[in-house]
Amino acid sequence: MSGTLYLVATPIGNLGDFSPRAVETLEAVDFIAAEDTRVSVKLLNHFSIKKPLVSYHEHNHVSAGQSILARLLAGESCALVTDAGTPAVSDPGEDLVRLCAEAGVEVLSIPGCCAAVNALAVSGLPTGRFTFEGFLTVNRKSRRAHLDSLRDERRTMIFHEAPHKLCATLEDLRDTFGPQRRIALCRELTKLHEETVRCTLEEAVERYREAPPKGEFVLVVEGAPEADVSAADPEAALARVLDLRRGGMRLKDAAKAVAGETGLSKNELYAAALQAEHSET
Repeated sequence: MSGTLYLVATPIGNLGDFSPRAVETLEAVDFIAAEDTRVSVKLLNHFSIKKPLVSYHEHNHVSAGQSILARLLAGESCALVTDAGTPAVSDPGEDLVRLCAEAGVEVLSIPGCCAAVNALAVSGLPTGRFTFEGFLTVNRKSRRAHLDSLRDERRTMIFHEAPHKLCATLEDLRDTFGPQRRIALCRELTKLHEETVRCTLEEAVERYREAPPKGEFVLVVEGAPEADVSAADPEAALARVLDLRRGGMRLKDAAKAVAGETGLSKNELYAAALQAEHSET
């Protein structure tokens, strides 16, 4: 009879959030698969848990997954943990779960911390429907294509971001969704310096341009409004494009942003603004 794979959620900053059931599970399994054994051993030591650790992460998940599966099929039980949060969500653990599902190995989730859900809850934005987008790629072209695909997304959107990439990401979000779209920036959740900033995308760009960001962020972005094309004023929209241009935004990005705000044609706004700029010169 095969063993069981347990997905054990770990604290995202506060060790007090680790549940008694999670501790009991780690004490009961035969071994623990960890994203970074150096990080996980600190958690285990805090709770006086002594179990063998194996590495399972993005760079070895193919070979390590097969090894873990073989041990599960032999009857051993395993707990999968990440450095922080819920395993298998935007994480290579999803591949291990797939292998177990295909092999008929039981998979059980031991619930706990999830930064995305915590941020959504405190964002002040609609929570009934949302989409989790994880980390955006560092490739600028791919990142813009990803955001373009979300231009008409009406659900609240959740992103993860590192501090050194935050300013560039906020500029891309503003250029895609428009400067007045609302955002909640949740920093260092559950940690000593936890902070939630609620503002517009334009205000967020200005804030973190002046004060370099610190700590890990979860970005919760308001979904697109219902477009009311009949109420859109083409002249006012054109003026808005030109204002964004004078503020330093590329014409293409300004046309996209205003098209997203008004429901008007991006190409028509671009052409009109281009003609207006030529007329001024």
